[in-house]
Amino acid sequence: MLKLGLTGSIATGKSTVLDAFGKLGVPTISADATVHALYEGAAVGPVGELFPEVIHGGKVDRVALSRWLTLHPEDIVRLEAVVHPLVRRRIAEFLDAAGRGGAPLAVVDIPLLYESGYDYGLDAVAVTSVDDEILRQRALARPGMSVEKLDTILARQLPQAEKRRRADFVIDTSGTIEDTRHQVEALLARLMSAASERP
Repeated sequence: MLKLGLTGSIATGKSTVLDAFGKLGVPTISADATVHALYEGAAVGPVGELFPEVIHGGKVDRVALSRWLTLHPEDIVRLEAVVHPLVRRRIAEFLDAAGRGGAPLAVVDIPLLYESGYDYGLDAVAVTSVDDEILRQRALARPGMSVEKLDTILARQLPQAEKRRRADFVIDTSGTIEDTRHQVEALLARLMSAASERP
C-alpha cells in the first residue's frame, strides 16, 4: 500500500484536498481531526494533569486551551509531548487497518509533517500551496483569527517555498475547488499506476 502524506501551511486547502481523496474512495485520516477526537477521549486525562484549567465537561476545551497557550506559549512543547504520541499511534493504527483492508493507497493529512521531523513511514508527500497573499486572506477570514495569531502560527511553520521544494507533489489550490479536485484526480491516477507496479 502506498502511504501518501498531505501537508501545507494554514489555509492552503488541505481539508479540501483530503475530502477530494476521500470522495474518490481513498482511506484518509486527518491529524487535526484526530486531535479533536482525542480531546474528548484519551487525551483528557494527560492534558488535564498539565492544564486543569482547560478541562470543562469532561473534555479539553479547545478555546480555553488556545487562550492558555497564547498566554503561556512555552507550554506548547509540554502539550505536544503528551498529545503527539497519541496522534502518531492513531495514525499507525489507521495505516495498518487500511493496509490489511487491501487499500492500494491511504492519505494522511499532517499539517506540521516537515516541522515535526517524525518519520511516519510515508512513501511520498503532497503539499498544498497558494500565493502568500491568498493564504493570508483566507486565514484572516476565519472566525477568531487575528493578524497576531496568524503570524504566530506561520512562525511555527516552514515557508511555503521550502515545503514545495521538499514535496514529491504540489497541489496548487489558488483556483476553484473544482480545479483542485481535478488535480487530485490526476494525482490519484499517477499514484494508482505507481501502486500497481509495486511488488
